[in-house]
Amino acid sequence: MNDGIVIIPTYNEIENIEAIVRAVFQLPVAFDLLVVDDNSPDGTAAKVRELQAEYPNLHMEVRQGKSGLGTAYVHGFKWAILRKYDYIFEMDADFSHNPADLVKLYQACHNGADLSIGSRYVTGVNVVNWPLSRVLMSYYASSYVRAVTGMTIRDATAGFICYKRKVLESVNLDRIKFVGYAFQIEMKYRAYCNGFNIVEVPIIFTDRTKGQSKMSSAIFKEAIFGVIRLRWKKMLNRL
Repeated sequence: MNDGIVIIPTYNEIENIEAIVRAVFQLPVAFDLLVVDDNSPDGTAAKVRELQAEYPNLHMEVRQGKSGLGTAYVHGFKWAILRKYDYIFEMDADFSHNPADLVKLYQACHNGADLSIGSRYVTGVNVVNWPLSRVLMSYYASSYVRAVTGMTIRDATAGFICYKRKVLESVNLDRIKFVGYAFQIEMKYRAYCNGFNIVEVPIIFTDRTKGQSKMSSAIFKEAIFGVIRLRWKKMLNRL
C-alpha cells in the first residue's frame, strides 16, 4: 500500500482504461489506483479485472448502475478514507488529464497544500482540442463561481485534484448530492470555507480522443443553480 491513491470513475471507457492504468503505474512516484465503474456494458470492468492480475495495487469497485460522477467520487473517497490513504486524487480516465501531472499535484501537497488543483486557467488558458465555445463556457463558468462564492480559485470546475485525507474527513460526504461540475465546485467551496490551503498547479488539459464525453446540458444547469444554492447555504450557516 502506497500513501497516495488515484480514483478514476468509469462508464464505458474500454478504449482508454488499459492505457490509463499502465500510465499511472509507470510513474516515478508509486500510487495505488481505484477504478469506480458504474457497471459499464462495454467490458471496462472485465478489462480492469484482467489488469489486476498484473498490478496488485489496482483496485476496483463496481456499482450497479450509472449514478453520476459525483457519487462515484464520494464512493471512492469513503473507500480511501477507510483505508487511511494520506493523499487521495481525482482523475479522468480519458487522458484529458496527463497522468504525469499526478506527481506535480502530489508534490504540491507535500510542500504544504491541503488541496492541489490541476488548473487549466491559473496561467492563462491551457486547453487543447476544445472548440472555442466550450473554452469560453468553462472559463466564464469559473469567473461566475468566483463572483458568487468569493473564492479566488481560477479553475473552480477542475476535476484533477489531490486532497489530503484530512480535507475529505472534514466534509460530510453523505450531504454531497451534485454529480457534475457542481460537485467539483462544492468540494472546493467546502474546503475553502473550512480554511484549508488550496494551491492551483498549472496543467495542459487535452480533450479526449477516444470514447464519448459524459457532458450534458443537465450537468451545466446543475452547476449554474448549484453555485447559488451553495452560497445561500453558507449565508444561512447550513453548508
